[in-house]
Amino acid sequence: MTNRRAFLKSLAAVPAALHLVRPTIAEAALPKAKITRIRIYKPPNLNVIFNQSNMIVTVETDIGITGIGEGGSKDTLEQCAGALIGKNPFRIEAIWQEMFISFFYPPGREKVHGLGALDMALWDIKGKALGLPLHELLGGAIRDHCECYATGGGMPADRGAGAGSGVRASLSLKDRAAATIDAGYRAFRMGAADMADGGVFNSHERVRKVAQECKEVREGVGKNGDWCIDFHQRFDLNDAVRACKMIEEFEPYFVEDPVRDEHALMDLPKIRQMTTVPLTHGEEWGHRWDFNKLVENHDIDYIRATLPNVGGITEMMKIAAICETHAVGIIPHFTGPIATAALVGCLSTFPGPVIMEYNYGGRAMAHLPECLDFSKGKALRNDRPGLGVTADMKLLTQIGEVTQAGTRHVFVRPDGSLTHW
Repeated sequence: MTNRRAFLKSLAAVPAALHLVRPTIAEAALPKAKITRIRIYKPPNLNVIFNQSNMIVTVETDIGITGIGEGGSKDTLEQCAGALIGKNPFRIEAIWQEMFISFFYPPGREKVHGLGALDMALWDIKGKALGLPLHELLGGAIRDHCECYATGGGMPADRGAGAGSGVRASLSLKDRAAATIDAGYRAFRMGAADMADGGVFNSHERVRKVAQECKEVREGVGKNGDWCIDFHQRFDLNDAVRACKMIEEFEPYFVEDPVRDEHALMDLPKIRQMTTVPLTHGEEWGHRWDFNKLVENHDIDYIRATLPNVGGITEMMKIAAICETHAVGIIPHFTGPIATAALVGCLSTFPGPVIMEYNYGGRAMAHLPECLDFSKGKALRNDRPGLGVTADMKLLTQIGEVTQAGTRHVFVRPDGSLTHW
């Protein structure tokens, strides 16, 4: 009886104890905040290839929290930034919608890229305000790390590629493939009979060379290793089909961009019916309307959608939901290091297959003392607030600034939600 009374007394004490350790709703609430300024910076290693832009943007607030994003160009960032000034930075979806619909034309891929950079910065602000990493804001991680494949010449930098192309040239494809797997990467990546820029590429004759090289790579990774190939949109439909069928026996992890992007919506469904190799496409795509039919019809096995190209984290998670619905994996194209760090946070929460393209090889970047966490061929999620990225602003060159709100070309529904103007 005494034990029973002691037990009941201990139960009665639980709510009081929980009150001591649990924050109240008021303590957990986000603070009131407004966006005051957007600054645009050129990093010391600016990538002029637009869909891989590593332009840096910061979004400042009146509560002293600044978010960082990456992508776009000076003109596209400035066009989109006016929609942020004076807004509550935590209403990310509403800001995304206004940036997207407030122009006369729907944003093209270049403007969506800039929009995505600003969206990344808003998620960074929210994570910092709550003291939570991105993956916790998005529902929590379901994987320990993101597996990677090495790109940029097919040889991981941490195994010699950082020394230049001479190291790669001295090794056979077979040896490079073996070294990549030994370095811990999930897969070795190769191009479709790579050659110097400006050379003559006869796609019809190149098909057999591709098949020969794929055989060599399969030998390099071994019977249990993985490898993948990028056709670089170099083949017309008939040659793409020939190449896919000729390499089926070597079991690629995927064939990327088998045809030109302009033809993808027409040609990929046909290729899907004529070959068993897994297909992926989309490094040049923007938002989900570029490709949702291919995903819905399962005409591709993986999607190459990436940050900030799709329009940022807000859009990336909607794309992930479409992919999960239709059992399509995600193999994001690499862009800049900040966007890649954000991708790890996003895709840590995606339950479908993921493999990331990675071309930094563990190299440190002086202007980003905290950014990508990478080890032994794997991209590791971090638990730092927001994107988990820190920039050394002294090493960046400011090239733009926005402090004035733009003209608001939107209507609102009776409930306050936005609709097209």
